[in-house]
Amino acid sequence: MEKMEKIHLLMVDDEVKFLETITERLKLKFFDITSATNGKEAIEAAEKGRFDVAVIDLQMPGIDGVQVLEILKKNHKYLEVLILSGHATIETAVTCTKLGAFKVLEKPCDFDKLVEAIKEAYETRLKKKFEHDEIRIKQIQALALGQSPLGILKELAKMDEAEK
Repeated sequence: MEKMEKIHLLMVDDEVKFLETITERLKLKFFDITSATNGKEAIEAAEKGRFDVAVIDLQMPGIDGVQVLEILKKNHKYLEVLILSGHATIETAVTCTKLGAFKVLEKPCDFDKLVEAIKEAYETRLKKKFEHDEIRIKQIQALALGQSPLGILKELAKMDEAEK
């Protein structure tokens, strides 16, 4: 039987009991989860690990969900972010969407609806990454025609630098 790759998930919520409960339930669905209880922890975790999807509480003390969303999307090109909020307004949802949130879900959120949203976000991440990789392969193929090996390496270095 082929082993399915787990979705690497970053869960961020300042309500510790909720975070523990939802994390345990999601682990049963075979997600690989790292949890954080505030924005600072979330940003640090994202710098140390590779995540496919982040689920972030909107209202947290210190660095709030909007700020975490903005930082994560800026620093992690293919990370998809879901926002959970018990206090979301249409204005907040629009702001989060403009900053790159995949979805804004109302809290408390139906567990199955959350799992489905995480899977949808993961599929979107894979699609974006695949499209990017296809473009990159075409660029590399174009480079290979008529260039010296050193010229190809220099151009690849430029492409890598542009990705950062």
